[in-house]
Amino acid sequence: MPIPRTVLRTGLPVLSTALFYALYYLVSAWQFDVRIVPAAVPFDYLLQLLIAYILLAVARRVWVFVLLQGLLMGVLYVGNAVKIAFFGGPIMPDDAYALRSLLLILEGWHFIAAAVPLAAIAALLIFNVTLRHWSSYLALAVPILFGASLLYQPAALLRPLDHYFGNSVWDQRSNYLSRGATLYTLQEGARYFAHARVPPDRDRALGAALNLLDPLQKVVASATFEPRNVHIVLLESFWDPVLLKRANYNRDPLAPGFRRLWKRADHAQALSPVFGGYTANAEFEILCGFPVVEDRVKFERQLLNDVPCLPQLLAGRGYRTLASHPNVPAFWNRMNAYRRIGFQTYWSQQDFVLDDMNREFLGDASLYRQVLEKITPALDSGQPLLNYIVTYSGHWNYPLNDSRPLRITSSSEVEEVSSYANTAYYQSRELMAFLEQLQERDPDAIILVFGDHLPFLGMNFAGYVDSGVLAAKRSQFSADMFRFLVSTPMIVIDGQRGPLKTGTLPMYRIPTVLLKLLNITEPTIMDYTRAPQGMQVRPLAGLHINLFEGGEVELCREPPYSAACQTSARWLEQVRTIDDDLFIGEQFTRSRVQSVFPAVPDNAEHGLLQQEL
Repeated sequence: MPIPRTVLRTGLPVLSTALFYALYYLVSAWQFDVRIVPAAVPFDYLLQLLIAYILLAVARRVWVFVLLQGLLMGVLYVGNAVKIAFFGGPIMPDDAYALRSLLLILEGWHFIAAAVPLAAIAALLIFNVTLRHWSSYLALAVPILFGASLLYQPAALLRPLDHYFGNSVWDQRSNYLSRGATLYTLQEGARYFAHARVPPDRDRALGAALNLLDPLQKVVASATFEPRNVHIVLLESFWDPVLLKRANYNRDPLAPGFRRLWKRADHAQALSPVFGGYTANAEFEILCGFPVVEDRVKFERQLLNDVPCLPQLLAGRGYRTLASHPNVPAFWNRMNAYRRIGFQTYWSQQDFVLDDMNREFLGDASLYRQVLEKITPALDSGQPLLNYIVTYSGHWNYPLNDSRPLRITSSSEVEEVSSYANTAYYQSRELMAFLEQLQERDPDAIILVFGDHLPFLGMNFAGYVDSGVLAAKRSQFSADMFRFLVSTPMIVIDGQRGPLKTGTLPMYRIPTVLLKLLNITEPTIMDYTRAPQGMQVRPLAGLHINLFEGGEVELCREPPYSAACQTSARWLEQVRTIDDDLFIGEQFTRSRVQSVFPAVPDNAEHGLLQQEL
């Protein structure tokens, strides 16, 4: 006897939800080592079951409902597992804004795997919805009411969820595993709206400015401004593979010339705000001198104003400001972000001859050669130049073309340990060849080279775990591990005087080194981020670390804080207030340093810098 339709529609969600849940749980556990704790599974399943009944109630065809449910749960569970395995944390609400940039860079099956399920979900939702019965309207009312509450009263949802299910600001992986994918998504969605950054009012902004600036008692030095050329080279994923002691490389991946130069700089390091990706956040810190403190791309939605960052500051002093990156111009919203911080010219993918490709990434040697050709007229003109280069060739998964044969082998079973070392081999040698040409052409220039973040070396930090330098989970990281996680090579060359021994600096403090070399001693917005005396502060999403003058490292996760962590936490909150005011607010605090920043000449050459996306 056939199963009645009402019985089928009533029982189908129970069966389909259980099957999909079991399937994706196994995929997440076996393939990515991401396991939701058993105690969270029943409630997580019930939430998915509720969603299933809502989808079925408004479904035109049952088979489409099953397909749609499978895709939605796949994206939710497997998507989170992938992000946890690659970056240490689950999908956050702000990742929706980074999706466009992700799709722009993916090619081949990677693009298909990311784009097709999302497109299919959207299409199936649109074409399978029908409202034929009162139950359809009742089911649709549930997500509408929840969405309205999420938008207009998110705190009312968040407070009981945090009370009953808890929250760890710094350990999102544990949040995900203890709640399950569905509750985690709902709870963090409510948090996203409840804790949205809003511009401060005048009193709060100026109060923070008073606390940060007045104790500095900055004295203007007697030296005069020296308009020297400044070259900044951001090296994608550049790092020292030799720190992996158990990789057993057959030879040192880094060029001997780089080793000698870095040794003269006393092995200086930059402390990055990111790991394995989100290069734009390292860029923001280097160019604007403010720390990134959240797991979101600052260029995307948190840079709405024209701000006197390093490019605008130098443009106001007669510099020509150039940015070069052979990627699509819209990636990470660079097209708009670069203009807002003062770049007059942006050379992107269409401005370069793509003649030396490591798969879809332009090789560094070609990029350097073409940039040097492009800036030669500016060097000959005598006008001071800010030349900012973002390389592309160190991008995961570290492909190399036939002109770059493999030179490095490793005993590690993690594929990226050897593939990355070969990429670093060519990165370092092509960099040194470029520096030799650049210094010959521009011997008195200030040159900064640095890695933007550590490379991705296998899921769950596998390449690092093998050598014992990191744990498999962020929740198990010590203070020294967090420092290791964010430390990349850095060299500042002071013209013919050679490399400087800058020590270890958070990236947002590096612009002040360049300003000092130019004898720009008047107040700038970078003065707001001078850390409390005796320490450097490296904020990360949900926590920060203090580095003391004696070399000690302290991890500040959540209250109750030590005395030093209380000091740095108060400082960091005031810096965030200034950040909100300058980059998304009314810029009340800019007036305290306004006289330093004359208007930027309106001579942008690249049309992309004159239009909004």
